[in-house]
Amino acid sequence: MTVDVKKLFNEELPAALTKNAEDARTIGAKYQMNITGEGEWYIDVSATGPVCKAGNETTADCTITIAAEDFQKLIENPQANGMQLFFAGKLKVAGNQMLAMKLQKLFSYKA
Repeated sequence: MTVDVKKLFNEELPAALTKNAEDARTIGAKYQMNITGEGEWYIDVSATGPVCKAGNETTADCTITIAAEDFQKLIENPQANGMQLFFAGKLKVAGNQMLAMKLQKLFSYKA
């Protein structure tokens, strides 16, 4: 199933974060998601969040850079494909790499 990346970050994830605000803050991080060919989003799930908005913020604790087609694979099966994409150099993580492991929780929220 193909995910509409722009809809995910502009509508679905912000709604899910609003609904699960208290739990989302427990992730305790600020992410910069750069999806080549789709756009850039800043996600704050720290004590000051939750926020998910388009754009690039320099205050992120963890920056993820990935191509749109590889992001699709990551969303389909984060557990199996995450490490595979990382070690293949297709999933780039800058900043605190341990925070990248918490992304699965972030994308598990439903609105």
